[in-house]
Amino acid sequence: MANIFSRIWEMKDLRNRVLFTLAMLGVYRLGIFVPVPGVNREELGKFFAGQSDTLFGLYDMFSGGALMQFSVFVLGIMPYITASIIMQLMGRMVPTLERIQKEGQQGRNRMTQYTRYLTIAIAVVQSYGMAFALEQMSGQGGSIVIQPGWGFRLMTVLTVTAGSCFLMWLGEQMSERGVGNGASILITAGIIATFPSDVFAVFRLVGLGEMNLLQAVLLFAFLFAVVMAIVFVERGQRRVPLQYAKRVLGRRVYQGETTYLPLKVNISGVIPPIFASSLLMLPSTVGAFADIPFLDWLSGQFFPGSWLYNVTFGALVIFFAFFYTAITFSPVDVAENLKKQAAFIPRVRPGSETIDYLDWLLTRLTTGGAVYLAVVCVAPTILASQTGLNIFFNFGGTGVLILVGVSLDTVAQIEAKLAEKEYDASNPGPGGGKKARGRRRRAGGQAGMF
Repeated sequence: MANIFSRIWEMKDLRNRVLFTLAMLGVYRLGIFVPVPGVNREELGKFFAGQSDTLFGLYDMFSGGALMQFSVFVLGIMPYITASIIMQLMGRMVPTLERIQKEGQQGRNRMTQYTRYLTIAIAVVQSYGMAFALEQMSGQGGSIVIQPGWGFRLMTVLTVTAGSCFLMWLGEQMSERGVGNGASILITAGIIATFPSDVFAVFRLVGLGEMNLLQAVLLFAFLFAVVMAIVFVERGQRRVPLQYAKRVLGRRVYQGETTYLPLKVNISGVIPPIFASSLLMLPSTVGAFADIPFLDWLSGQFFPGSWLYNVTFGALVIFFAFFYTAITFSPVDVAENLKKQAAFIPRVRPGSETIDYLDWLLTRLTTGGAVYLAVVCVAPTILASQTGLNIFFNFGGTGVLILVGVSLDTVAQIEAKLAEKEYDASNPGPGGGKKARGRRRRAGGQAGMF
């Protein structure tokens, strides 16, 4: 570990990227404590203290406690994440957007601009909804909003939307000038910020006698086992061999080479648990604002820890895993790109046979990945319901999945930059490092928001 840090420090470009990322994370954490005017945060904290099993608790975890503070970063980076997912889905279903996506760098820039506009629209709607909902709520000591009215609503929309747009810009800067995916790192930072309080809560329960030392040790052992299982599966991939045909361009002859197409076991990432958790927590969230008997009954049936909740949660995770994988990975597009690059899978004919083969592989991998996601997310919930401990497992393994997945991706990027430097140093001739980067581009890969 010390050797890795020393190598990072010796490489100026990588050192600057790491320092820039840490500095932007510091700016993000400072902004968490900048409050929105006009809110009684003491009463707000008392209200949200009993809402840990609703969307409020999920949002507060992703925002790093900004919801409890009701800061200018209360929406976090989630509007940008939502807009990105919506644009991905629309890019597959709307022919115009699909055509724009295939226009190269110019098309990607246009899609990025559309995503930004959609982020602003989502932030405006969500911030106004929050302002209106706060005016309807009251804490134990009175109203949460000091002076309700349009003045408070407009001020909330302006400040919260500006904070969300700032985080969107911050995430893009981190992706461009730092290491890792900026948006994912911001979410991860919010999750990590809640861990010290959870660890302290465990020791406090041990000190009060509500938990014995053996239970605490088993709790941390279970968390460690979950992390190891996530690391094992997230690093797993099926390497599909690819063979490039010999090509003649002008007077130069390019010999065929062998590489592979990596297919991850969990292609959908952490999106399925987020969608499933949000959908299941919607009734209890709406019920917090309106006294509707049907919603109260529905919230009671789908209370976290109940068998109906666990079965439905697992089924939704599996469904969204297949759905999101089908949206983000197209065997037809991959087969066409391979054909354009004069590449083929050994013993598989180009065209329809390649599409069928990739679809068959994708179905098998997605089945294993979906079951893995369901087990990781439901098992902690079952443990929490059986032991009565809600530490670490408020929303299943969603937070741990994000934390481990983003950490692995960030470390992989750092290792790739270190390996690139070593390759350039050992091949000082013209184009040494460029050839390696070209081979990596041809081999392809999978990138996502998480």
